[in-house]
Amino acid sequence: MKQTMAMVAIAGVMTASSALAETAAKGDPAKAQQIVTTVCVACHAADGNSVVPANPKLAGQIPEYIAKQLTDFKSGARKNPIMFGMAAALSPEDMKNLGAFFGEKKAASGSAKDPALAAAGQKLFKGGNQSSGVPACAACHGPSGSGIPAQFPRLAGQHADYILAQLTTFRSGERANDGAKMMRVIASKMTDQEMKAVSEYISGLN
Repeated sequence: MKQTMAMVAIAGVMTASSALAETAAKGDPAKAQQIVTTVCVACHAADGNSVVPANPKLAGQIPEYIAKQLTDFKSGARKNPIMFGMAAALSPEDMKNLGAFFGEKKAASGSAKDPALAAAGQKLFKGGNQSSGVPACAACHGPSGSGIPAQFPRLAGQHADYILAQLTTFRSGERANDGAKMMRVIASKMTDQEMKAVSEYISGLN
C-alpha cells in the first residue's frame, strides 16, 4: 500500500511539473500592482490575505501555481464563473506577474477553531489512511503545508471552508484541473468527516 501511494505521488509530481512548465518564468510583481488594486482586491484583499472564508488566501502562495490556476480559469479547464470573467482579459505575462506579486506577500497566520477536529485532521495530513488508500497530505504539500515549488501549492493557513470546498469539487469531478486526476482520486476515497477534519487542521498551520 505504501509503495502504491508513493507511486501515485511520484506520478503526480511528474504531471504537475509538465503542466507548470509554461508558467515557470519569473514574473514582475510591480507590473501586477494595478491589476491587484482594481480587480483582485475586492475578493482577495490588497495583500492577498482574504478575510472571506469562501475566497482563498493568495499571500505566500507559490507563484507558478497562481499563474497555472489563472491560465486554467481563462481556458475553462478550471470552472468558476467569477474567475473566468476575471481571468479573461489577463495575458500570460499578467498571470506570471500576479503570481510573483502574491507569492512575495507574507501570509497571515491562520487558526483552527475546533481543536478536536484539527487533531483528527493532523493524523490524516501526516499519516494518511492506509485502510482506504488515502495518502498523507504532507507527502505532496510538505509537513508544514508550505507546498513544493513549483509542483504542489501552499496550503498552510488557508481558510478551512475553502479547502473543504475544493476537496468536495475534486471528489465530484466539478474541479478537474489536477493533471493525472491525482486529487480527484484521493478525494474520492475520503469521507465527509475526513475532509472537514483535514481542512480544519490545515487552517491552523502556519
